[in-house]
Amino acid sequence: MAMSFTQATLFSRTSLFLRSNGLRSFTLSLPFSSSSALPTDKFRRKKWRQPVVSAVEIGGVKVGREDVVRDDPTNNVPDSIFSKLGMQLHKRDNHPLGILRNAIYEYFDTNYSNKFEKFDDLCPIVSVKENFDDVLVPSDHVSRSYNDTYYIDSQTLLRCHTSAHQTELLRKGHTHFLVTGDVYRRDSIDSTHYPVFHQMEGFRVFSEGDWEASGMDATSFAAGDLKKCLEGLARLLFGAVDMRWVDTYFPFTNPSFELEIYFKENWLEVLGCGVTEQEILKRNGKSNNVAWAFGLGLERLAMVLFDIPDIRLFWSTDERFTSQFSKAQLGVKFKSFSKYPPCYKDISFWINESFTENNFCEVVRGIAGDLAEEVRLIDNFTNKKGMTSHCYRIAYRSMERSLTDDEINDLQWKVRDQVENKLNVVIR
Repeated sequence: MAMSFTQATLFSRTSLFLRSNGLRSFTLSLPFSSSSALPTDKFRRKKWRQPVVSAVEIGGVKVGREDVVRDDPTNNVPDSIFSKLGMQLHKRDNHPLGILRNAIYEYFDTNYSNKFEKFDDLCPIVSVKENFDDVLVPSDHVSRSYNDTYYIDSQTLLRCHTSAHQTELLRKGHTHFLVTGDVYRRDSIDSTHYPVFHQMEGFRVFSEGDWEASGMDATSFAAGDLKKCLEGLARLLFGAVDMRWVDTYFPFTNPSFELEIYFKENWLEVLGCGVTEQEILKRNGKSNNVAWAFGLGLERLAMVLFDIPDIRLFWSTDERFTSQFSKAQLGVKFKSFSKYPPCYKDISFWINESFTENNFCEVVRGIAGDLAEEVRLIDNFTNKKGMTSHCYRIAYRSMERSLTDDEINDLQWKVRDQVENKLNVVIR
């Protein structure tokens, strides 16, 4: 049940600040803006490619590029996504995500006598059954679409959430566990969304003796224990803040809740959680038990706790970023070092019935990588013939250096070519 990023999916991922993101816009303007100002064809001839690795190691297992990026009609995993596998930012003790992970681990070790087992190097390649079916995600749920999920083939994908490992762990007899890992979702491009992010899921199973002694029914007992646990975690991370519980819906829990805290004069959603659907326990040999589960997005919380303004920074190797954080130093405030300006380029085209914004963002990401800071729809109209036009503004910016006119124009030409060729739209 670990969720925090795709519209209304699973343990919920929306905006990292005001909304949320398993096992195995910046407004500063520059004088050069729209695509109409693109210079000569010399920029089309320049070769610029993202570096591509051939294999990575995850949990002691070597995963080759051909295991992930395949010549399969259902495969939609680009090299830029494959290159993120095995980086495991959450396991770096001096990284904001690792610092946050370790603080949460310490909370559970201290309050539950080391009862919770930790899993943080499980392979992100999972089956459709593990990722969706086993946790009761409906067959028509938006998260299953090729528009939202990275599929290796029709039955295999890059996990959308750490809950993909939940039933495997239950079948192996684990009853108290925390699962942390990188998860993958096709998404928009802006300062709070990224196609790879990190989640932590918590799961606890109770036996009849646990709730019978309390005089409460099983569901009420589990819900009460869950809320007590997570309120304590929120106090550890944010201090003495006001909190509130909001009823919500997740496919795998009932009842389901979101925890919000009042932070910097706004209500901030911290995580999603609930009492595990009995059907999940029944399928895994625990018909006489009750359980709870929660899920949180590490980037979402780390951006707030460390004052990190752009999600791309988590992937930076620039010492001006990495040197600011130290092991066990939770909540050290990030000091901005990038004053490099953005460059805006517009692109307009007539869309077709199969067009989706996520597909467009994947094209931009595949060409510009992390130089693409934001993609925003700025105009949308339908003419008398029923043809619909979209105009998108792309903000290019590096956090580490100034970009030149030539390289930006080169990227924009490539975006125009690829949008036309891959998405079958007509450039205006």
